[in-house]
Amino acid sequence: MGRDGGDYRQSRAAAGMTPARLPDAVWQHTEGLKKLLAALDDAHGGPRYVGGAVRDTLLGLPVTDVDIATALLPNEVINRLEVCEIKAIPTGIEHGTVTAAVDGKSYEITTLRRDVATDGRRATVAFATDWQEDAARRDFTINALYADPKNGEVFDYFDGISDLEARRLRFIGDANQRIAEDYLRILRYFRFLARYGGGQIDADAIQACANGAHGLTALSRERIAQELTRILALKDPVASVTLMIANGIFTPFLPELSASAANDLLRLVKREAQCAQSVSLAARFLALLTRDIVAVDKVAARLKLSNKMREGFAQRLHADAPTPANIRAIAYRADIDTARDAAMLYASDTELPECVARLEQWNVPTLSIKGGELIAMGLPAGPLVAKTLQAIEAAWIQEGFPDAARQRALAVEMVDAALPKKA
Repeated sequence: MGRDGGDYRQSRAAAGMTPARLPDAVWQHTEGLKKLLAALDDAHGGPRYVGGAVRDTLLGLPVTDVDIATALLPNEVINRLEVCEIKAIPTGIEHGTVTAAVDGKSYEITTLRRDVATDGRRATVAFATDWQEDAARRDFTINALYADPKNGEVFDYFDGISDLEARRLRFIGDANQRIAEDYLRILRYFRFLARYGGGQIDADAIQACANGAHGLTALSRERIAQELTRILALKDPVASVTLMIANGIFTPFLPELSASAANDLLRLVKREAQCAQSVSLAARFLALLTRDIVAVDKVAARLKLSNKMREGFAQRLHADAPTPANIRAIAYRADIDTARDAAMLYASDTELPECVARLEQWNVPTLSIKGGELIAMGLPAGPLVAKTLQAIEAAWIQEGFPDAARQRALAVEMVDAALPKKA
């Protein structure tokens, strides 16, 4: 196949088919993008949209990121952008990627490439002008789709459109080889399967992922965490995660996986739908893990998750068993999100709806009584003030956070109890 994609067009014509066209979409009509494309015009059939923007537009899905492929070398890309007063950022120039910033939007522009050498983590590339050669180094057929911005013609070198229609996820070429080039493709496979799959599962691809799972240990924990987070953030990752568990994908990097992880995640996802709750990454992570604070913190440290996420894990695991009676107390001591996640994970089926309902439209209150008021009531300054405040707060929580008048009444009672009785 030539670099202009001519063989693809000929094959479709021979089959009595017209070339696929990219549906019109709002994202294609920004003035900044038009200016950028004009700057990158070349003699090799480019520039072209590539990857996710083409795939998702064909599926009628919203597009947030637009990637562009070009035969122009990275330095030439930068020069052309600067001439047109478009900011050029050499974000991955050694691999041919330049980010263009125009009219408040960013676009990744990558020079056509071929792999010279791979080691399972990164590739050494050589720049090219052959579009099929560039397509052949990509991971999945549905990601190797290009589109001409001028007329919308889609270039599909590996039958990716048919795979989209069948909701089928296939590696380009030999799955074992593609995985050995970059082991992160294992996790990407299951992410894309969760988002775009639904058709017949490619047994060879699953087996290749299982065969290569050991290679995940060679990857940085940040890359693993990022991809795992993307999987868990999807609306319904249960089927993919269940396949990952069954095929030992987690074993090399997540030994703390709970024996009931698949069922616990399924339960959580069903509860999210039942209670109309948005996805909580903290809750979904915890659904996978053994309920052990030390073990969970090891996971967070190993994957280099944020301090906020680590603290969130601890808060949710430390929370009392959630019930309608104590759910607001949990929220008061931690926050609303922690209490809601604790309920989604650990509340009983019968009590969950009321737990969630008691958090809706509820603002965490503040105890109005201060130490100075207790002193004015007769308490001597010192440790007794703090001890009495704690007792007032505990009683206030126990009573369900009553108003200021009741808080003052509790203060009077607690101060009276704390003061020594006159003979």
